[in-house]
Amino acid sequence: MTYDLLIRNGVVVDGSGRPSYAADIAVAGDRIAKIGKIKDSAKRTIDASDLIVAPGFIDPHTHYDAQICWDPQLSCSSWHGVTTVITGNCGVGIAPCRPENHEVVAWDLVNVEGIPFEVLQQGVSWDWVSFPDFMDAHARRGGAINVGCFAPLTPFRHFVMGEESMERAARAPEIAQIRALLRQALAAGAYGISTTNTLQHAGYKGRPLACRLASNDELRAYAGVLKELGRGVIEVALTRTRGQISPEEWALLEMLLSESSRPVTWLAVDGEEMLRKVEPLVARGAIPQIRCTPTLFEFTLRSPGLVFASIAPSWTKVFNQTPEVQKQIYQDPAFRNEFREKLAGPRGSFINWERFEFARAKKPEFKPLEGTTIAQIAAQRGTGCVDAFLDLGIEDDLESWFTMIQDSQRMAPFIADPRVMIALSDGGAHVDSHCDAGYPTYLLGTWSRQRQVIGLEAAVKRLTSEPADFLGIKDRGRLAPGLAADITIFDYDTIDSAQRQELRRDLPGGGIRFVMAARGVEYALVNGEVVYEHGRHSGKLPGRLLRSGLN
Repeated sequence: MTYDLLIRNGVVVDGSGRPSYAADIAVAGDRIAKIGKIKDSAKRTIDASDLIVAPGFIDPHTHYDAQICWDPQLSCSSWHGVTTVITGNCGVGIAPCRPENHEVVAWDLVNVEGIPFEVLQQGVSWDWVSFPDFMDAHARRGGAINVGCFAPLTPFRHFVMGEESMERAARAPEIAQIRALLRQALAAGAYGISTTNTLQHAGYKGRPLACRLASNDELRAYAGVLKELGRGVIEVALTRTRGQISPEEWALLEMLLSESSRPVTWLAVDGEEMLRKVEPLVARGAIPQIRCTPTLFEFTLRSPGLVFASIAPSWTKVFNQTPEVQKQIYQDPAFRNEFREKLAGPRGSFINWERFEFARAKKPEFKPLEGTTIAQIAAQRGTGCVDAFLDLGIEDDLESWFTMIQDSQRMAPFIADPRVMIALSDGGAHVDSHCDAGYPTYLLGTWSRQRQVIGLEAAVKRLTSEPADFLGIKDRGRLAPGLAADITIFDYDTIDSAQRQELRRDLPGGGIRFVMAARGVEYALVNGEVVYEHGRHSGKLPGRLLRSGLN
């Protein structure tokens, strides 16, 4: 027999968590045909000597809803061995959408996910109205890797309620309409529903993101759709106070679990004490997500994103304003005092001015300060850190770049903890401040090989079968005959994410974004086709639109 592709001499880590073993893998069409010692021939043979052969990685938390329109590779997730992504997280997305609401929906993505409006204006194709239309549009478009979708609640509320979706809870007739649209999306193959309650998630014109105003009656009705269909999951962004889950948020998770009879994933757990408190919910299927990479944000005061809005909601006032108005807000003593107050509370605990750098200046006179921390600059100026930070930004016309870094070591206790899901790449989002899409290679290179916090087989399981099982993707996430031939081949001795992100100007219209390079990923196969070879895209686009219940 002649196979389409034969991977010889590799070390197979099959995604199940069991010990690795030496074997060949034969591929026929888009499926794995055989695993073992194979003597048959093939149209193409890959020599995987000294390499690890694993299932393609699955990223359950991305925001590529818009990027799928202009980037068939879905970079940079695909660079890191990811062969399947799930879009539409955190209740924000671009479908369903009537033509008259394009601007509203786009600004939601700008404010919540940090994607420049000009990029969306030029890059989004808008060749859909309904959510099934949106899925069909991508199925026609195709791409290098597979895409699955959550149905994000905000655009559904816009679609039914219009302007009032950002002002109030839905009424009974509106709930019925939204429920019917969500059911239509799930029946078309959406993997679940997403929403948020976090205060920093502001949408169009800085108003509350529409799904934040959904009442418990609404959410109860929408969760019931999953129970009726018997599939799908719910993703919800929590919490309103960093490191704490309030009684109301606990009750929300409990209600979503009960009313849907389906798993719920939420973000984000922050500390062992918090995880212990929610363990009864975790045991029922409310699985929190964690990030395993260092926290690194690079931003200007012209476009601060959600860095500070997560601490002090008053920062949403600067969203979508002119530089002149933004400067007035930053100079306002009341604004500064509130920011100082919030920094002293639980939400501000992750801000360390000693690890907060002035990275790049616009004006020549500020160039000598590059690489200096805000704490050092405040000492030089004889002022507090908040005043030094905001004053310097204003003096440099809001064009200074600042860098905030927080090491990932504090996440060590959770890396191998089955109570949490490793995810939160936010791929496609926050493009002008940071890029966490390299978390799979970081997990393997830093946490597994270098720090030895988790074994190779367990690390691969965390990236493959665990998200596949949670989402209900039955034919991916493992290596076995009959399953889809999504395969990542990597060098365990070198695999890792780059140590520092890189700024590129390659978005539609020349927009900027940060990307993270990958190391050690030698091959990536999607549906039996070689998509990446030694870090280079082959030009092939075999990726599919995955539909819940069918994949």
